[in-house]
Amino acid sequence: MASPVLGWMWLMLALGLSPIALAWMAHFRPASVQLRMEKAVLVSLTLENVPPSTMQQPQRYVFRVESAATDLASVPDENSTIAVDLFNPDTRDWTGDITVNAHFLGETKITVRLFDNLSNSSQLPTQSTNDSTLDVRVQRPSRVVDHVFIGSIVLLMSLLYINFGAALNLEVLRGLVTRPVGPCIGFVMQVVAMPLLSYALGIFIFPEAPAMQLGLFFTGISPSGGASNTWSAVLGGNIHLSVLMTTVSNVAAFVTMPLWIFTLGQLIFERAGMQVPYGTIATYCVCLIIPLLMGLAIQKRSPRLTRVLVRLLKPISACLILFIVIFAIITNWYLFYLFSWQIAVAGMALPALGYIFAWLAAKLLHQTAADALTIAIETGIQNTGIAIFLLTTTLESPQSDLTTVVPVSVAVMTPLPLLGIYLYNRCCRPKVDEVAAGETQRIV
Repeated sequence: MASPVLGWMWLMLALGLSPIALAWMAHFRPASVQLRMEKAVLVSLTLENVPPSTMQQPQRYVFRVESAATDLASVPDENSTIAVDLFNPDTRDWTGDITVNAHFLGETKITVRLFDNLSNSSQLPTQSTNDSTLDVRVQRPSRVVDHVFIGSIVLLMSLLYINFGAALNLEVLRGLVTRPVGPCIGFVMQVVAMPLLSYALGIFIFPEAPAMQLGLFFTGISPSGGASNTWSAVLGGNIHLSVLMTTVSNVAAFVTMPLWIFTLGQLIFERAGMQVPYGTIATYCVCLIIPLLMGLAIQKRSPRLTRVLVRLLKPISACLILFIVIFAIITNWYLFYLFSWQIAVAGMALPALGYIFAWLAAKLLHQTAADALTIAIETGIQNTGIAIFLLTTTLESPQSDLTTVVPVSVAVMTPLPLLGIYLYNRCCRPKVDEVAAGETQRIV
């Protein structure tokens, strides 16, 4: 039994590594760092237990410090190579500081490899410990404009839900009892089909990027966007049904969004290695109920102010979506660097498939052309402002920054199919007399 062992040892000696070479270790202290973009940090590195055979061949062996993603963080050339002749010959170890430069937001790992110039091979520390790898998390710079952005969307969301509460007509909800088919189709498609569709698309398009899956999923579980009422009116849909579905979707979102996040969303959080921010999400959902109740109180106490708020509901909804998307792009220029074909496809696929599936479901259940179009619009248009709001306020950087790019992409791509239908109707279809669906016909 000893002969194979001796043969193996002689082979290792012939290669110049020796069995002891398999036990060299690296220690980063600290083992993880967080730093801002365009900043640098010094990290202590210790290499120990280097075998004598390696120490005796400094021309052949060299240690190199490498980043798994040099576009996120890197080690400068003057720190990235550690010559063997710098080691203490008695203790066979080396301790020094290395510089880590942060370039772009994200997460990466920095490792040390022993390179053999003769055989053109390398190896990681084979006796691995918790600090053998340096975990680097790069965050965006701390800027005043970021706090202004978050404060602004919190304020606008509060104003929107005050207006929504003031415009909410409980009689409208009773329409579900008298005409339940259309609203029920839209409700099921919005709160069941869209979350499942966004989850499946996330896994299919971003199989190795759980953060992007999370961004798409948060977009899919968001309620119907305020722009759906405008598009329904522009394309000749049923504005009554549109407002009813928007009302039901946004009221139900207080229950459906936390439910999806804490169930199916938890699987994405686990794949991303992140903790579900239960407390933060619950807090923000409760905080959105408060302005809604304030709006209901205004409706009961001040009819004149209520009429003003009802007139402002649609403009404020449109301004909220435009403000959040445009401000998010302007203040977070890095979003353009994160855009890829996968993000563009996800941004187009989620609303487009929502339009198609909802329209098919409505037609199969014998809905009129106007109602089917309205159900499709209400299903496909998501409130990306709420998705960006939740991602920005509940996740830590850089996860919040990385995931925001997906709802921004969805917001940019969502109007394109509808714009195509509008141009087709204007240019290709014969003009017919239509009954104008004015704002006076709204049922809120």
